[in-house]
This record gives sequence, structure tokens and C-alpha cells, in this order.
Amino acid sequence: MSDPGSTAVADTRRLAPDADGIAAAAALLRAGRLVAFPTETVYGLGGDATDPAAVAAIYAAKARPQFNPLIAHVPDREAAGRQGVFSEDARRLADAFWPGPLTLVLPAASSITVCDLARAGLGSVALRVPGSDLARDLLHAFGRPLAGPSANRSGRVSPTAAAHVLEDLAGRIAAVLDGGETVVGVESTVVACLDGRVRLLRPGGITRADLAAVLGHAPEAPDMAAAEAPVGPGMLSSHYAPNARVRLDADRILPGEAALLFGPIPPVGVETASASLNLSPAGDVVEAAARLFGALRRLDATGAPTIAVAPIPGEGLGEAIRDRLVRAAAPR
Repeated sequence: MSDPGSTAVADTRRLAPDADGIAAAAALLRAGRLVAFPTETVYGLGGDATDPAAVAAIYAAKARPQFNPLIAHVPDREAAGRQGVFSEDARRLADAFWPGPLTLVLPAASSITVCDLARAGLGSVALRVPGSDLARDLLHAFGRPLAGPSANRSGRVSPTAAAHVLEDLAGRIAAVLDGGETVVGVESTVVACLDGRVRLLRPGGITRADLAAVLGHAPEAPDMAAAEAPVGPGMLSSHYAPNARVRLDADRILPGEAALLFGPIPPVGVETASASLNLSPAGDVVEAAARLFGALRRLDATGAPTIAVAPIPGEGLGEAIRDRLVRAAAPR
């Protein structure tokens, strides 16, 4: 299949994480092509955020609903300031967590170049300065904001390695810049700083407690009732979904289910599982977050009709893990 961002027919290239690979990726992006790139969270599907045709190609490659806005990645605060309007709270959060796994949803600046399609027609823009040196090197080389939703088919498990990108998108995009496995393993925390309010739209690599420590107060809770018309990325209720049905908080594994485990004590019946993987035998939510999407992919590939997920605590990064799993288990 040809790259949706081009009429040329070509295989997806795998680019090395060096100067030549970065230059090749930037040249493809400037030509309106799509290039997957690593961040510290997951791999993003990169396209020119200023070019509606490139953004449309992202939606086409992902089969992504067009009312779900895309995150625009920029290399630094100066570039972000040309796209969004920063409140005092937004400035504090950016000072504390950029570069890093935080996306800020801000009012669009008068100088904004991120196109309407990338913003789903909203008067706001989702911005992130990624923590990955390789991602920022690519952004500097490209010279424009880079739309970068997770580099997978929409609703599927997010990719934490170049091989995961190719499983979903080989032949549909021009290239993947191979930076190895990602570190954080779950997407960025999304915080909206709009209308004088600070709302946590999606938990992620920055925890609620981290945000509260900087703001001096807890952000407002996410409003999942707004999932059908989200104001920021990652708010659809059915998302991050494998083909298998996902059963949460399983204290007993049923025969034939695949088992996603956590901690040193397995649920009853795990010996009857068709396959099992433990996100963290030590019960470490940081380790579990980094392994989550890869484990879901491997269990889904076994063909089991159901993935039973052992209980996972909801504190710290556990909140982001549970958020992804709830979305994976949502009816679809």
C-alpha cells in the first residue's frame, strides 16, 4: 500500500538515529510525507502540523476520528509560544515539566501555524516539548510543528518500539526513525489550561501529585462525559484496544484466557491461562507502565479471546495504566 501522504509507492524505510537518519526524516516531512519518530513516551506518527494535507494523511493512516485533536510537538518553549497562549499556571507547568511527557492544551495564539484540521476545528491547541533528544533534534531539523499522535492504527495498542510501528503501519507511511524502545511507555499527561481552569484531561507520565506540587492545588478531574467531543487528545472512551476483549481487576483467571499480571502473587487459576505476562513481578508501576503496550500486543497476538488483567493500584503511574486499560476494555 502506498504512503497516504504521497502518490509514490514505496516500502516504509527504517532510518538510523543519526545525523543522516534525522536529515532524511526531515526531508520526507517537508515533502508532506509521514514519518514515525520516538519520544520518551511512545512513538509518534509525525506529519507537518501546518499542512492540512499531511494532517489528513495522518488521519487516513490511523483511521482516526477527525474530531479527536492531535498533539503538536515543538522543540522548545519559544516555538510553543508562537502557537499557544500561556496562562500563569501553564507557564509554571511548562517550566517544571518541559522537555518531558506533558501536553498542554492552550488557547490558540494569533500567530499560530498549526492548521485547523490538526486542532479538530477548535480554538485551542495541544502542545508538547518532548523529552527525547532524538525527537527534539528532528524537530529542530524540520523547523515546523510536528503533529504526532501515537504511531498505530486508531484504537489499537500504542507502539513503544519501531517494530510495533511497522506491525500497524508498514507500507502506509514513508519511514520510521528507529530510536529503540521508549522509556516512559505510556503517553503524555494532557492538561488543559483554558478559561482560567486547569483540568487533567488524560493521566500519563506526569502524575496528578506532580501537577499539584507545582500548581499549589490539584487540577480538576478529567470529564469523560466529554469524550464524544473532546477538547484534547486521548479522551475517546474506547481507545488503546487490542482485538481481544479485556477483563479488568481479575482475581481469577478462567481457562483459555490470556493473563496480564502485576506483582509477585498471581491470581487464582493462572496455570489455566493460554498465555501470561507479568508487567512487573516486583509490583513497580514505573516498570509496568514501560511494558504495558508491548505486553498487550504480545498477548493479543496469541489469539486468545479475552485478556484478563490482574488488579493494578491506581496511585502514581498506576493511574495512567488503569486509564489505558479502562479504555481498552470499553465497548466498541
